[in-house]
Amino acid sequence: MLAELRTLVAVARHRTFAAAGHRIGLTQAAVSGHIRRLEDTLGFPLFERTGRSAVLNEAGWRTVKRAEEILQSVDALAAPEAEETAPGMMRIGAINSAQPTILARALVPFRQRFPRCRIHVAPDLSLHLMDRIETGLLDLAIITRPTFDLPRDLQWTTLVREPYALVVPAGIEGDDWRVLIEEHAFIRYDRGSFAGRHLDRFLRESSVKLREGLEVDDLAGMVAMAANGLGVALVPLSEALLPLPETVRALPVTPEPIYRDIGLVRRAGENWSPAMDLSAELIAAA
Repeated sequence: MLAELRTLVAVARHRTFAAAGHRIGLTQAAVSGHIRRLEDTLGFPLFERTGRSAVLNEAGWRTVKRAEEILQSVDALAAPEAEETAPGMMRIGAINSAQPTILARALVPFRQRFPRCRIHVAPDLSLHLMDRIETGLLDLAIITRPTFDLPRDLQWTTLVREPYALVVPAGIEGDDWRVLIEEHAFIRYDRGSFAGRHLDRFLRESSVKLREGLEVDDLAGMVAMAANGLGVALVPLSEALLPLPETVRALPVTPEPIYRDIGLVRRAGENWSPAMDLSAELIAAA
């Protein structure tokens, strides 16, 4: 039921089923299915439906408010209750590839400056981390830049641009990424992630014919699968992956390279404590 509640909140925020689906990685039909299941479970309609439009009714808005409270409580389970209310607590979200690199380097001087500040690091997909920033459950987060414009209440700072490359088993000959991607099983970056959506759009616009194989949301896992001969993978050359194992080769995307932007996102227009300001500065420097 949590998935259905998240979908309802997304529809309330983004006004239409289509816009909500684009934001959370679902088709419009899937969003409609979530809403129908939720209405069946609750036993009352949440929307006034006229033709092709659907507008939240009074019961729908009450349910949205309760759903937001429930989801905030569930997300807060990621941190022990005692730490949530403790003074000097900072909550940082980070995608997996940023934790052992950018974030780890930034935390060394931060701990030297604020040794008593307790830090909770929350790993997740960029989409979920951004939502938790919006709802105040995180102070800042390192995420992949989304394919849509950020809400006006969020501030973005680009940290690094990572070029994409086609990772192929070392035994496969050839240097044309397009030919190889069409000849071998494709290990796809999960389209539930911002980077996965970006790549999906790039491949469709480039008219690349894929031999669908696997869909994975883990860069190291994708490289390991290619190394084991399961196919070829289009991945950003993240610092966390380098150096690549000798069992694979990385081919650049030509003639126009594409990139994954990694950045720092936080709520705009807030009065930041010295610890918050320093953490953002150190992350940018790292």
